[in-house]
Order: sequence, then structure tokens, then C-alpha cells
Amino acid sequence: MAEEQTELEERIIIKDQHTKEIDLVNRDPKHINEDVVKVDFEDVIAEPVGTYSFDGVWKASYTTFTVSKYWCYRLLSAILGIPLAVLWGFLFALISFCHIWAVVPCIKSYLIEIQCVSRIYSLCIHTFCDPLFEALSKICSNIRVALRKEI
Repeated sequence: MAEEQTELEERIIIKDQHTKEIDLVNRDPKHINEDVVKVDFEDVIAEPVGTYSFDGVWKASYTTFTVSKYWCYRLLSAILGIPLAVLWGFLFALISFCHIWAVVPCIKSYLIEIQCVSRIYSLCIHTFCDPLFEALSKICSNIRVALRKEI
């Protein structure tokens, strides 16, 4: 009975990962586009003091800018959003696939090979260099340096 309950919980967890609800109010919960696309009318168009257009033109410009930006974004996202989502999904699936099936195995294989090479290298260093440096240290051990100040 406990095994059936555990199996059922595992199925629910796996199902939840693929069918989780998306938040339609907060569409950027991780704030990845926080500083990128916050462009308003005041950020783009401004009239300095003394060079004002007619009030009606200013209001119509504001409305035109805001509405056209809103509807152009909606139209572009309706036309290109789904194909680009497929493209980005494919790209990230390809990156994940390459990482899982090529990059990590190559790195693990390299680490195994380099471990063998490092043992051979260490053996060569200990065999040839250690005696050489021991002999040099014994030769140089009798060297004495004396510093004198002559006035």
C-alpha cells in the first residue's frame, strides 16, 4: 500500500512539472526583462519649454504612440510568438541534449584519461627530477654567503 502511494505521488510530481499553471498576471516572475523594454511616451518624445505644439496635437501624439505600441506588440506576438517559442524550445532542447549526451561524457572521459597521464607524469617527475634536485641541493648546501659592509 505504501509503495502504491509513493508511486502515485511520483506520477503527480512528474505530471505537475509538465502541466503547471502559468501566471497570467505576473508574466515576468524572475524579472528578466525588468530594465529592457520599459519605454513610455515621455521617455521618447519631449518638448522643451518655449517650443510647445498645440495641446490637441500633443494629446493625439501621446494616444497614437501608446496605442500603436500596444497593438503592434500584440500583433507581432500573435504572429511570431508561437513560431519563435517553437524555435527557442528547439534550441534549448538541442543545447540540453548536447550537454547531456556529448559535453558531460567528453569531460568525464577527459578527466579519466588525464588521471592516467597525471600518474605517468608524476612517476617520471619522481624518477628523474627528484634525484637531480636532491643532488643539486647537496651541492649547494655548502655554499655560504656573507655580507659585509665596508666603509
